[in-house]
Amino acid sequence: MSNPESFIDEVTEEVRRDKLFGLMRKYGWIGILLVLLIVAGAAWNEWQKAQWQTTSQAFGDAVNAARDLPTAPERAAALAAIPAPGQRIAIRDLLLSADLEGDVPARLAALDAVAKDASLPNSYRDLAVLRRVVLAGDTMPAAERRAALDPIAAPGRPYRPLALEQLALLDIEAGNTEAAITALQALAEAQEATPTLRARVEQLITALGGTPKDE
Repeated sequence: MSNPESFIDEVTEEVRRDKLFGLMRKYGWIGILLVLLIVAGAAWNEWQKAQWQTTSQAFGDAVNAARDLPTAPERAAALAAIPAPGQRIAIRDLLLSADLEGDVPARLAALDAVAKDASLPNSYRDLAVLRRVVLAGDTMPAAERRAALDPIAAPGRPYRPLALEQLALLDIEAGNTEAAITALQALAEAQEATPTLRARVEQLITALGGTPKDE
């Protein structure tokens, strides 16, 4: 009985092997294709990284060259001419607005461009709004400045402490000294306030006749 059973097992194994080879011949190309796709994907990612590094270095070099020019109009023209795809346009326009010798309307326009670009992250847009409020100063109505700052001062926003500081300054401008002191005291105790901001706020509280809460 053992020989027939052994023969049957061998035949069964041979049939299985034939079926396996048949499946490999029929569908083996799928595995090969998957391997090729994985290899191609890895190569594409490496190429993209190399391209990004190259374009980032070129962008940085162009920015540095533009900022080294002697006059504000020359710097502005050179910065505006730099190709800035994606989020680099925000960096370029924020740099345009940061030139203290630059034309104020042009600087405000650069900040407006960043603030209104819905494709950019909130961090860029909030920074542009905040800087625009500071740069415009009292040429921008207080109500408009407050309306612009209120969303940035919401919990979780990246520039919340700076927006709260500006809102307190608006209270001072309006003559609401007590409200300003209360807001500044809360800001001085906020976890997200940096040591530099906290020191500045405490000095302002003292100048207004108040007392920092930790004293």
